[in-house]
Amino acid sequence: MTSIETTRTGDDIDEVAGVRFADPYRWLEASTEEVRAWQDAQGEAAAAYTRDWPYFDRLRKLVAHYDTERFGSVPMVAAGRWFRMEPVAGSIRPSALVSEEPYGEGRVLFDPAAENPGKPPFLSWISPSPDGTVLAVGVCADGSERNTIRLVDVSSGALLPDAPTQFLRDNWTGGAKWLPDSSGFFFTGTDDDPVSSAHEVWLHLRHGTPSTAAVDVPWLPGGDYRAVVASADGRHAVAVQGLFTPVPVAVTKLHDPTNLAWREFVTDASLNLAGFLLGDEWIAVTDAGAPRGRVVAIGLNSTTPDDPGSWRTIVPETDVTVRAVRPVGDVLYVHEFVETYSRLRVVDHDGAARGMVPLPGKGAVGELPFAMMNILGPTPTDQLPFAFSTLMSSWGTYRHRPGAPLLETLRKPEVLLEDCVIEDGWATSADGTRVPYHLVRRRDVLLNRPRPALLYGYGGFGAPWVAQYPGAMSAFVAAGGVFVHTNLRGGGEFGRDWWHNGRQQAKQNGYDDLYAIAEDLVATRVTSPNLLALTGGSGGGLMCGVAATQRPNLWRVVVPRVPIFDLIGACRDGYGRWIVDTEFARIDDPDEVRRLATFSPYHLLRDGVDYPAMFIEAGDTDPRCPPWHARKFGARLQAATGGDAPVFIRIWSDSGHGWATDKEIVLTQQTESLAFILKTLGMIPPERPPVAAE
Repeated sequence: MTSIETTRTGDDIDEVAGVRFADPYRWLEASTEEVRAWQDAQGEAAAAYTRDWPYFDRLRKLVAHYDTERFGSVPMVAAGRWFRMEPVAGSIRPSALVSEEPYGEGRVLFDPAAENPGKPPFLSWISPSPDGTVLAVGVCADGSERNTIRLVDVSSGALLPDAPTQFLRDNWTGGAKWLPDSSGFFFTGTDDDPVSSAHEVWLHLRHGTPSTAAVDVPWLPGGDYRAVVASADGRHAVAVQGLFTPVPVAVTKLHDPTNLAWREFVTDASLNLAGFLLGDEWIAVTDAGAPRGRVVAIGLNSTTPDDPGSWRTIVPETDVTVRAVRPVGDVLYVHEFVETYSRLRVVDHDGAARGMVPLPGKGAVGELPFAMMNILGPTPTDQLPFAFSTLMSSWGTYRHRPGAPLLETLRKPEVLLEDCVIEDGWATSADGTRVPYHLVRRRDVLLNRPRPALLYGYGGFGAPWVAQYPGAMSAFVAAGGVFVHTNLRGGGEFGRDWWHNGRQQAKQNGYDDLYAIAEDLVATRVTSPNLLALTGGSGGGLMCGVAATQRPNLWRVVVPRVPIFDLIGACRDGYGRWIVDTEFARIDDPDEVRRLATFSPYHLLRDGVDYPAMFIEAGDTDPRCPPWHARKFGARLQAATGGDAPVFIRIWSDSGHGWATDKEIVLTQQTESLAFILKTLGMIPPERPPVAAE
């Protein structure tokens, strides 16, 4: 138990679809001085506990060494020049640069510190105009991901006037999506409510007097993500709707951007068609009629675009998972998963084989977690630059040209887990499904007795948990622990069925998968419950809360990051309601709401149970998983737990969901959470990163 005083309770009741729930800590949802004082006291106690550990500073150096970008970024080329985001001059905060080569000596175009030296904003995204004369950038001031656009003259580095003033919710819709003639760009804005699910597409034109106007598209019903992007040849624009299963809902000719005449295209929202306009066809990956995925083409003039039987199949379904397709020159690059590891193959526009790309190892080709996010960036032309990582190496950047026998290395991985090994394992879940996982350990850490183990997972929204470098968690491996990368149902590693068998009424399957992996590790004496740690963020933070409340005796320590814990209360705001309704339960059905409560961690807590040690971390400006989830669950847990395991709540100022959090804050966050894990498990970090044996 912590030494913090017991938090007061109230008599509030929450109600969804007529089902009522006690909500004793509702007052912690408010933004009041009392809540702020409570939050500050909790944070001070958490910080004091981790810094009282004598190895905190040593761990901080390890974390700084191992931490790298979460998702592999790739420089963007426009008119022969390359644009990228990268720290300069000893800073750890990225600036926007331009150079003549992908990673050539860069000239700074936008430095956040120049905009506000006292409190530099976060650079969320960059997007160069096709002619290379203007760079659009997104700037977030408070870690919340809400950003506004700046326009930079590439030749002079000066800010241009009359940039759009609308807020963008995040960088998930690609920022500025330029017209091919560089006359303007589409972007997706939002309203003033940080937790709404509103999306509105705007067109900003630069020729003549700059103007910004809303784009009137025949969108499908619902509050899902929306975006408009122009085809590379400049003939059409397509409106895409759906973050997890994008659909090209409408198309228009681009003869006159000020007078767009939209016509409906694919209007069945249940279809999944993540792709690109190529000539007169939409080329996309779909799981319609193919749970593992296939590549299809739909003619823009098709009279039956909603009929999967009328589509032209380019790459048929096989036993591997087709994840994405990218047109480059006269070929298509197809990204696939083979038992969770990436593969890139090349086909022509009719599907005829044109070879395999020789990847640097068994790992992950860089992609963003949700399908829509991967189709809104710039379309490659004559080359495919891409990021690649393994469980032991950070993101490197590579380039492949159609027909080339070899891969070009543009930038080698900056960080390696030296003298380590990767082992693949499979566990059997409660319903008999085989579930994969990967172990990473130092070569000299033999599995001849139980070792400290840290499980890391997600299992939601169809997002594949790719076999990539674990970043700051590598410090756990360096300290002699076993890192366990899990692949749970609800993700997208094995296609549509893997997702659907871990969502909605099957959501519990993903949590059972996690328990099966943990039990397999205990049964094989890799670890034991008193040495078992669990962490995850966002949906993975929910996973942590579910695991700690459903199976408290399975874990020694659990660290949820930016979690959602109160799935009933989440339904009271637009964004939370959309998330719950999309992935967890149909909240207009009382029986579904009752099922939702069976894995809502806030509602699962019971007095007198010996819960594991927990360090609950959230961001004060997080619009996706607002900090009140952590506050309410943490307060209830502190009051309920019957054992002496510590429970801490750490809410960070000027920090959101992690997509726009200042790097210095991120390093401290990661150090505190790992310090809590290592301190609880009795581990000692090395003074410096291990080096490879001679």
